[in-house]
Amino acid sequence: MALLDSIASPRDLRPLSTQQLLQLSEEIRAFLIHQVSRTGGHLGPNLGVVELTIALHRVFDSPQDPIIFDTGHQSYVHKILTGRQDRFPTLKQRNGLSGYPSRAESRHDWVENQHASTSLSYADGLAKAFRQQGRKRTVVAVIGDGALTGGMAWEALNNIAAADDLPLVIVVNDNGRSYTPTVGGLANHLTGLRTNPRYEQILDVIKRNVSRAPLVGQAAYEMLHGIKTGLKDVLAPQGLFSDLGLKYVGPIDGHDEAALERAFQQAKQFGGPVLVHCLTRKGNGFKAAEDNEEDRFHAVGKIDEVTGRSLSTSSAPTWTEVFADELVTLGREDDRLVAITAAMLYPTGLNRFAREFPDRTFDVGIAEQHAVTSAAGLAMGGLHPVFAVYATFLNRAFDQVLMDVALHRCGVTFVLDRSGITGSDGASHNGMWDMSILQVVPGLYLAAPRDATRLREALRRATSIDDGPSVIRYSKESVPDDIAAVEQVDGVDVLLKNENPRVLVVGYGQMVETALGVGDRLADQGIGVTVVDPVWALPVNPALVELAAGHELVISIEDNGVVGGCGARLAQEMRLAGVTTPVREFGIEQRFLEHGSRSVLLEEMGLTPQNIARFAVEAIVRNESPLPSSAIEQS
Repeated sequence: MALLDSIASPRDLRPLSTQQLLQLSEEIRAFLIHQVSRTGGHLGPNLGVVELTIALHRVFDSPQDPIIFDTGHQSYVHKILTGRQDRFPTLKQRNGLSGYPSRAESRHDWVENQHASTSLSYADGLAKAFRQQGRKRTVVAVIGDGALTGGMAWEALNNIAAADDLPLVIVVNDNGRSYTPTVGGLANHLTGLRTNPRYEQILDVIKRNVSRAPLVGQAAYEMLHGIKTGLKDVLAPQGLFSDLGLKYVGPIDGHDEAALERAFQQAKQFGGPVLVHCLTRKGNGFKAAEDNEEDRFHAVGKIDEVTGRSLSTSSAPTWTEVFADELVTLGREDDRLVAITAAMLYPTGLNRFAREFPDRTFDVGIAEQHAVTSAAGLAMGGLHPVFAVYATFLNRAFDQVLMDVALHRCGVTFVLDRSGITGSDGASHNGMWDMSILQVVPGLYLAAPRDATRLREALRRATSIDDGPSVIRYSKESVPDDIAAVEQVDGVDVLLKNENPRVLVVGYGQMVETALGVGDRLADQGIGVTVVDPVWALPVNPALVELAAGHELVISIEDNGVVGGCGARLAQEMRLAGVTTPVREFGIEQRFLEHGSRSVLLEEMGLTPQNIARFAVEAIVRNESPLPSSAIEQS
């Protein structure tokens, strides 16, 4: 029987010997590789925190002592140790195990944090609440995978450092990477330690002294403080954090469970905020991941568990690939074009631009707010920046889009990857908010291309707009075949039109295919229909409003929250123009969606051609259509 099979809760870790802990670490790595290779998921980050997570659960009493994981994708080992290993075959599937902490799954999960740089603020508030109520608990915040490049983390550190009696332990999981190697001054500061030739000697000195240190809070800290003060010239990070006012312990070998455990014990018993600096290796223990310099298998699809080779059989290009190639083409034509990424060079496709134009590519780390305002500065200086970012992450920088870019009429292009329902990563990763949020930004241009040709055209036009922000959004799905227009009406593409059209179906972006499906079904029922793609969703084209005036019913379909989205904006523009044609907006339900595949979620919400066509038929019948009532049932 495998040792892992006997672990049902953190309490089962307490009696294990040193040798058993080594065995358990190996079994957990084998388990992760076996399971995640079949479902996909965040493999590399979790392979790097096996010993760290075991040590945390042996020292701290979860859930009494909350353990909060920043960038919660590094919580798989935590899930295994808290009784959820039997659910891993369902990882990231509908009604299965979430790829992030989930309060619905376990009382060991305090925060469903899936965006970076937030754990320290959660922990600060929790620790203050416990202190205020006299509850003797220690809060642990695990921050890593580049999350310390986010400004919010430093805002939290600034407050935490001023609270001498706050029962809070900050664990810095320093693997030198987010998706790719972490960038910036802080990263360089920490990298200086890892690459110093005296590093191995330093770890050995600290390990020997930590093992002899008394488990008495202040005494333990003072001893460690003496070590790191004596090595200050080499241990650059200690000065960084100590000068801020934080107690610092480390660096600790993040794959030495005993050393980690001892350091955590000392930090816990100090009685105030302490930072424990742990050096780990992303993808540790899986050669294929260790050898992958692109991202160390940060996130994988289904792979061969021995070779790490992708098992995907799809040959269709993705939206990201089309964008990446076109941006390089435009970059060759216009040397004003520059690219910005927030620690996601490869996932957003900017690696191709960076390879050809390294001096015109800027990785700012996990710092979306800074990225946007820096882009405004680049535009003010005569360049045209393209900021490629996941749609859900632009939410974090809305104020900067509004006040720093739009107010100053800066020509900045935002390319929003993974827009709409992304599915398996859950609520925080669905890009369902951007088309609603951006409606309120004056002077903003927004395109949701339906195919590769329209994406290329939109990117070319967007990068020529120098008096305001432009936005292009697309999904993570494969790009559909090109959908040609049968005619164009003042910039609006008509994709389907038959005689005596009564229903106008407006499709946005990825939902154009759904709109055409609705049109075909209505035509089969003998209902005249016009299906259009506005091409540019913002500003609303007056020609689209005029088309609406010539129909009995308007249906809009978008891969965005239905509240305040493009359909709602179209209805508002129609009212302002005195057009009284009824409008029915179809979009994503305005709630936090559970994880599951895109197709399953769309089906559950009724965002399918059959369901939408049924609504249209019923609406026409209610409007005293001569159609027989049997048409409703047949649709």
